[in-house]
Amino acid sequence: MKDFSAEVHGCHRYDATGAINTPIYLSATFRHPAFRQSTGYDYGRVANPTRSDLERAIALLEGGGRAWALSSGMAAVNLVFALCRAGDHVLLPEDLYGGTVRLANEIYSRYGIDFEYIDMRDTALVRAKMRAETRLVFIETPSNPMMFVTDIRTLAEIAHAHDALLVADNTFLSPHFQKPLTLGADIVLESGTKYLCGHNDVICGTIAVREADSALAQEIELLVKSEGPNLSPMDAWLMLRSLKTLGVRVERQAASALVLAQWLRTRPEVTEVYYVGLPDHPQHALHQSQSAGCGGMISFKVRTPAIAQNVLAHLHLIAFAESLGGVESLLTYPIVQTHAEMPHELIARTGLDDHLLRLSVGLEDVEDLREDLAQALEKAAQEG
Repeated sequence: MKDFSAEVHGCHRYDATGAINTPIYLSATFRHPAFRQSTGYDYGRVANPTRSDLERAIALLEGGGRAWALSSGMAAVNLVFALCRAGDHVLLPEDLYGGTVRLANEIYSRYGIDFEYIDMRDTALVRAKMRAETRLVFIETPSNPMMFVTDIRTLAEIAHAHDALLVADNTFLSPHFQKPLTLGADIVLESGTKYLCGHNDVICGTIAVREADSALAQEIELLVKSEGPNLSPMDAWLMLRSLKTLGVRVERQAASALVLAQWLRTRPEVTEVYYVGLPDHPQHALHQSQSAGCGGMISFKVRTPAIAQNVLAHLHLIAFAESLGGVESLLTYPIVQTHAEMPHELIARTGLDDHLLRLSVGLEDVEDLREDLAQALEKAAQEG
């Protein structure tokens, strides 16, 4: 099934009513037909029919055999880290979401897991850093917020040669544009709050693996069943609603993002623009080889920190807010928001600084977005 059809129809199984939409099963427990018999649903933490429909749809879109719908993107990252044991080594990219760094450094490091941050664009470096104890190679591509692109195929080969797992955070693109499982990744996770939801009204996370009956799937299933980070039926229903428009939303956002990225380069206040859709992005060709689109995320630097900070107060249409991937355009100041708790030495290695702004392009008219950015940049430059 092609992506647009899968997104619209998902894996919905029509009941006797013929209802087009999956019902919301607001039940914590389910009745057994008889002793040692089950409908397949026993207790809502373990499985729920609404959530099951969503999980089947996510698995289909990711090109996997099994998926889990979770209470947040960080719940998904937590489950991945929970696959590790004391003494394990994990490679992380030096440019990635600050919440992932906080979870690694402040929580899981206390359990004897060794996290090492490297430039994942350098495949030779990744190969040299692998150890016998390496359990996970964790990537974001494109990365947040500097838009680094990682070679998924090559890193999968490297990880598997050392009996490690390749984990891909695919939040910035969604499975509509990129399917890491089909490129060799063992696990793909998403902050479903972002593009999968797309309406800024659900906190959600997803995990998918290639094979439904693999040992890896069984281990994740045990963690999900035991820790209970499952998505609620109501939120699962909202996510099913959102998936129906995933393709048309992200295609429109990517088209507008390319226009805005090209235009931002012409602005006197702007010094650098980071967007994987620009032909001179350092990893543009690599990105095209593993993805079907460039997404709606742009990062850019302005001349001074004062301009970066002042522009946020002059926005009218675009919202100064955290998060990304929704129908509303959002502008974020990463160094004091999404990456405020990043170690300073790590930030210095990536180029993330107080000149950088991150734009999530929504569904507004692109000319309206350009006008709003123009007036905000002009006013900010006059003030600072």
